[in-house]
Amino acid sequence: MGAQPAKASVVVTGGAGFIGSHCCKALAAAGYTPVTFDNLSTGHRQFVKFGPFEEGDVRDTARLAEVLRTWQPVAVLHFAAAAYVGESVTDPAKYYSNNVEGMVSLLAAMEEAGIRDLIFSSSCATYGIPALLPIDETTAQAPINPYGRTKLIGEMMLRDYAAAGKIRYGILRYFNACGADPDGELFEWHEPETHLLPRMLMAATGMIDLLEIFGTDYDTADGTCVRDYIHVGDLARGHILALQFLLRTQESEAFNLGLGRGHSILDMLGACERVVGVRPPHVFRDRRPGDPPALVADAAKAKRMLGFEPEITDLEAIVRTALMSLRSVQKTLLSGSAR
Repeated sequence: MGAQPAKASVVVTGGAGFIGSHCCKALAAAGYTPVTFDNLSTGHRQFVKFGPFEEGDVRDTARLAEVLRTWQPVAVLHFAAAAYVGESVTDPAKYYSNNVEGMVSLLAAMEEAGIRDLIFSSSCATYGIPALLPIDETTAQAPINPYGRTKLIGEMMLRDYAAAGKIRYGILRYFNACGADPDGELFEWHEPETHLLPRMLMAATGMIDLLEIFGTDYDTADGTCVRDYIHVGDLARGHILALQFLLRTQESEAFNLGLGRGHSILDMLGACERVVGVRPPHVFRDRRPGDPPALVADAAKAKRMLGFEPEITDLEAIVRTALMSLRSVQKTLLSGSAR
């Protein structure tokens, strides 16, 4: 019998992070070799479980081009970016450096290495405050914070490079990623933790004194922000479907990834109470700059063209995986495990 062909590799920038590592697991399950490229500034070395690791900063074009030449991937999945709306308002320079300079560097490295296909982790933050809900891909993109603007600039760069015949792309605008790997191999671990659901559970379990809820006067049913919460495992599957679509058709497209229904912060608070048995202690604060009142996806295009349908859609099921993730973080911190 002849030798079996090697698995096709995919370079995953930011593959040691929360969403990136879940996508690496999904890539491996789909028969690819995920090659994680990460500087470990926010990612964790212990999450690189499904393929090789290459350390480096996405803004280091020479290092990134070297990795791409070595592995000759069929595509790149690009997650490496700063991703906190509030921080982007107070430290925009960090966001333009990581997100815009990083994209310039990545596209240069891809051209140097002869790699043409790219799946880009974009965001619903590019839509700003939409006139109508739910949001489809034709909704005007008018971001209201630096994070959203840097993601939109990334999208514009991809469209321009594609028009010049240099790349093909898939743009994935996803809504609020939450939950964690149901198998327990990966979890959500940020230092410090700023995401709503983990902090809500931290308050419910006594890890922090209380949860701060920003804004009670939005034009929503209960006055708090409404978001479309999609499980990270479903997001990961969406990336695999988008990658396969791009490789199969060589057509550049943008897709929303979300559940298609919104939940308010108080809805999420109730789900946490039902799962944990304790209502998270909380305090209401004034609105934060840069937060839209409501963001809910119309993901019909992804369903129609990619066959994408979320599997973990019950809010309490999402919360249960997040609670398991939090316990894994506690265990890791108590054991003194390093990055």
